[in-house]
Amino acid sequence: QVQLVESGGGLVQAGGSLRLSCAASGRTFSSYAMSWFRRAPGKEREFVAGINWSGSSTYYADSVKGRFTITRDNAKNTVSLQMNSLKPEDTAIYYCAAKYGNSWSSQVREYNYWGQGTQVTVSS
Repeated sequence: QVQLVESGGGLVQAGGSLRLSCAASGRTFSSYAMSWFRRAPGKEREFVAGINWSGSSTYYADSVKGRFTITRDNAKNTVSLQMNSLKPEDTAIYYCAAKYGNSWSSQVREYNYWGQGTQVTVSS
């Protein structure tokens, strides 16, 4: 069992920055690829960014590429999402997710554990 707890969400103006963090407890954190997903009002949950278990490989959705950065610290059992140049369309609930194995995936169904989510609201 892995427990994931997100933090760092909030209200920010367009062009601003936020840093989301996800703290993991339970089984060996470094055995899991980690990703961030988000769900905007009235939309499906979508992949945002993923990182493999060592942190050597990352991938981003086209909509956030160049603005968001995913990192992890296996010594502290944390994964973070630095979000810069935020846009109103980034408004969503952001979820941290863990997938057993080295490779991240953009598919919701492939993830074993999810956090409860943290709200990010970007005002225009």
